[in-house]
Amino acid sequence: MAAVTAPVGYTGPADRARGLLRHRAAGKLLLLALAAAVFVPVLNSQWASGTWPHALTVDLTEPLGRASDWIIDNRDSHPLFLYFFGYVSNGVTLAVRAVYLVLLGAGWAGVTAAAALVAWRTAGVRPALGTAAAFSACGLLGMWVPTMQTLALMVVAVLASVALGALLGLAAGLSDRTYRALRPVLDTMQVLPAFAYLLPVVLIFGIGVPAAVLATVVYAAPPMARLTALGLRDADGGVMEAVASLGATARQRLLTARLPLARKELLLGLNQTIMMALSMAVIASVIGAGGLGDRVYQALASVDVGAALAAGVPIVLLAVVLDRVTGAAGERLGESDGSLLHWGYSAVAALAVAVAGRLTGRLDWPDAWTVPIAEPVNRAVDWMTDHLYSGVPYIGGTADWAAHFTTWILNPLRDGLQWLPWWSVLLIVAALAWLIGTWRTALTAVLAMAAIGVLGVWKPSLDTLSQVLAAVAVTLVLGLATGIAAARSERVERLLRPVLDVFQTMPQFVYLIPVVALFGVGRAPAVAAAVVYALPAVVRITTQGLRAVDPAALESARSLGATSGQQLRQVQLPLARPALLLAVNQGVVLVLAVVIIGGLVGGGALGYDVVFGLAQGDLATGLVAGTAIVCLGLMLDRVTQPTERRAKKGA
Repeated sequence: MAAVTAPVGYTGPADRARGLLRHRAAGKLLLLALAAAVFVPVLNSQWASGTWPHALTVDLTEPLGRASDWIIDNRDSHPLFLYFFGYVSNGVTLAVRAVYLVLLGAGWAGVTAAAALVAWRTAGVRPALGTAAAFSACGLLGMWVPTMQTLALMVVAVLASVALGALLGLAAGLSDRTYRALRPVLDTMQVLPAFAYLLPVVLIFGIGVPAAVLATVVYAAPPMARLTALGLRDADGGVMEAVASLGATARQRLLTARLPLARKELLLGLNQTIMMALSMAVIASVIGAGGLGDRVYQALASVDVGAALAAGVPIVLLAVVLDRVTGAAGERLGESDGSLLHWGYSAVAALAVAVAGRLTGRLDWPDAWTVPIAEPVNRAVDWMTDHLYSGVPYIGGTADWAAHFTTWILNPLRDGLQWLPWWSVLLIVAALAWLIGTWRTALTAVLAMAAIGVLGVWKPSLDTLSQVLAAVAVTLVLGLATGIAAARSERVERLLRPVLDVFQTMPQFVYLIPVVALFGVGRAPAVAAAVVYALPAVVRITTQGLRAVDPAALESARSLGATSGQQLRQVQLPLARPALLLAVNQGVVLVLAVVIIGGLVGGGALGYDVVFGLAQGDLATGLVAGTAIVCLGLMLDRVTQPTERRAKKGA
């Protein structure tokens, strides 16, 4: 009998099974399944409870309480505090006070003129006019003194952040070993929510300006360090070889070649440091920073939306002005308008305005020139409460939307996560992290999640995780849709650009004001604030990723008769996958940052524990919650951030 031969290209079940096993993702999942089959029965027999076993928790309340008591008892007597931390605290306090007194001494006219002249010389006429208008608006809103308090803290914090970040970036840019050592530290610091930085400094320096400034420095220095290192390491190789061939020493090569070539990265680092410092300076009002942030915090605590908005608008104006000026200064690098003579004329003009204001007794912003907006804003909020919160025909009200979102999405998601056995959560985290990264990525994510259980805050962390997941889902749906529309239409992108610019420069704290006005307090408003905060970054990254797709690939698809929708689905989205994964990662990190701050407006969970610990001086509760936030952020970052190798392969 003739042998039956299989058709060419035929693959039998055995061949398909071998092909499936050779697939990288299937192999990883199979290994995880085998490990689960071995360990899950053992774990379930030992700890049958669905939640994290109490036997695997470590109660840190007593040791942290003892540490806190020891620090408080020895803060005025121990040499470490007297001769190191004490000098640091006093130096910071004196520096902030000196800058504040200089600003008050210059008067509103002198400060406005100086800021406008600096903007003019570094960025041009339009940024200068915007700067003068922004400072004038701070006075018109009756917030001149709080603005000067925030500005004084900002000046000291930014100078310290830039100095520290530049030194670290210089070391990392010139030394491969230092770069490898600093990179994981900077990566970790980048994913930490801002609130996590408040706890250690409060433990050492107590409540007040020094703790606020130092927390701001720790938060704002990493962008400067990272971008400085990037600029130095990416210096043009041909230029460096030419300089070296002329016999220049290492110091000369640094001063005459590397640093000038890295000017744009250095200025971008300055821009990012200023933005993060302003954001953190506002958040630091929780630990006694004062200024505009304190006004917002106190107003939110009493649900006084009008007062919160009156203090929030100057924060937004400062952020927008600083972002525009530093950005425009980067574009004008190399122009000759910044000579010392011109700067001298500007300094003389600003000094003349300040002296004139002092001689005429016009140092403080005149009360007659203020425009109180708190009362009309609160009346508008009351009207919204009466007409928009509920009872709107057909669509319901904002309070109804918040209640439905909580009932139909947040509660089931939280209950579902808390219902899952703890070991299944770890398995899910391991699978996601390993599929998108390496086994080291998976191990880091699992250990971070397990640390949350060990700390005894498993349920609150899952509550926070449910809010993050819900906010990320909404952010990605809106952000990806908007980004696709902007990538496919120049008109849409032009319309969105100013809106995204303003939203992206607003500090995190400010996002709480409109959501409290619209939705009241609770978990849904915290999610809404997180969505609004993370949306601009997702839209921008999506738009840039889709626009960066090779035009030749699109032209080839069009020549084959592909429709616009087919080009998007089959060409643009697959080729833009690394950018889309980055958008997801940034959305997760930004959402987590604001969901935690949402504890101030009823978000509960870990955010509430941090706020409660800071407000009540219960540092054990606050530190444990802060550490859990760090672990949650680290886990989410690892689960959503592909390794460079996999991103390049597109696997």
